[in-house]
Amino acid sequence: MKLWEKGIPTDKQIEHFTVGNDRELDLVLAKYDALGSIAHAKMLCQIGLLTEEETDSLVLSLEDIIIEIEKGAFEIDESFEDVHSKIEYLLTIKLGDAGKKIHTARSRNDQVLVDVNLYLKDVVSEFKSQVKTLFNLLMESAEKYQNVLLPGYTHLQIAMPSSFGMWFSAYAETLIDDITMLNAALKVVDQNPLGSAAGYGSSFPINRTFTTQELGFETLKYNSVAAQMSRGKSEKTVAFAMSSVAATLAKFSMDVCLYMSQNFDFITLPAHLTTGSSIMPHKKNPDVFELIRGKCNKIQALPYEITLITNNLPSGYHRDFQLLKEGLFPAIQNLKACLDIAIFSIKDIKVKEGILNDKKYDYLFTVDTLNEMVVAGMPFRDAYKAVAEQLEAGTYQSPKETKHTHEGSINNLCLEEIKEKMKRSY
Repeated sequence: MKLWEKGIPTDKQIEHFTVGNDRELDLVLAKYDALGSIAHAKMLCQIGLLTEEETDSLVLSLEDIIIEIEKGAFEIDESFEDVHSKIEYLLTIKLGDAGKKIHTARSRNDQVLVDVNLYLKDVVSEFKSQVKTLFNLLMESAEKYQNVLLPGYTHLQIAMPSSFGMWFSAYAETLIDDITMLNAALKVVDQNPLGSAAGYGSSFPINRTFTTQELGFETLKYNSVAAQMSRGKSEKTVAFAMSSVAATLAKFSMDVCLYMSQNFDFITLPAHLTTGSSIMPHKKNPDVFELIRGKCNKIQALPYEITLITNNLPSGYHRDFQLLKEGLFPAIQNLKACLDIAIFSIKDIKVKEGILNDKKYDYLFTVDTLNEMVVAGMPFRDAYKAVAEQLEAGTYQSPKETKHTHEGSINNLCLEEIKEKMKRSY
């Protein structure tokens, strides 16, 4: 069954190519399609295009379909083009003319827009919850290890002292920026496109304010052409927010892989988080974090994939938009999985103490040494040159008290301020 079927058969090869894997992907949207149809049916009743009896029967039937969807019993077999045609077929078989009336004053175009927006609203909210959980874990680790010193690197060269408290809380605060991106994406998708039909509205006296309230959207897309043009833009906005989260996870995962290597040896992972080698019995590999890194790097390509699919398309609907689901939906599941496994794993990272006792880290404190000279009255440039000369001559020594002094300064982490910042952003 196709919603546009007119009794003229379509070549099987054309049908196979145009449908693609829509049936599989549309299972993600099935619940939202039913919810959109419930709101639409109630609105049609309000304006006199459905009777109360027809509306009640449609709503009850759609609620039954939602139960089947949530049980995992809903399927879209090959006789249907997509989720929309399957649900309308079920309603028509069960209710007759009432089922045939459900598509009044709407198009498959605004139907899928509603489905995607409702789905993305839920997705973004789930991401925000996962990010908040991850934030809390990182802050707990920052507090736990705030007094354990860690060498900082620039250009992969020994640079200045840091601490595990700084490291963990740095990623926590970065997640606040990711929440800001997710909030922006939520703002974009939290607009009701239902009633825009094929992109040019409907001549029926529909009540779009009613469906906006019924579906829980913050506002509506007033211009029906603008509603249709949001296809692709909404997906890309969410993809950019996902990319922001993915970038944070990928960088953190790279740090974990680097810091766990024997050459750095800053952290360890328990055996249950590592994998082995088929030939080297000593290996304990951070595969989990390598896969987070790889998956999240792939997710960061998603906004540009969507851009290339939609770039320079004129206004109105185009079948190209169907391809957006192929990249976006699996990426959503991958990011959820990466966040889940990061939350599961990070709490078990063990940090090593006494790292800075290694002689190669003595030069970490050159800046502190010259700062002390400045405090004592020497001009900064002269102090810089004096320390540089000591380094060149091999006479520089890092005073123990400098290490102790710096330990106090780098652990002024403003952890409570970071927590408050997250509360304001979330």
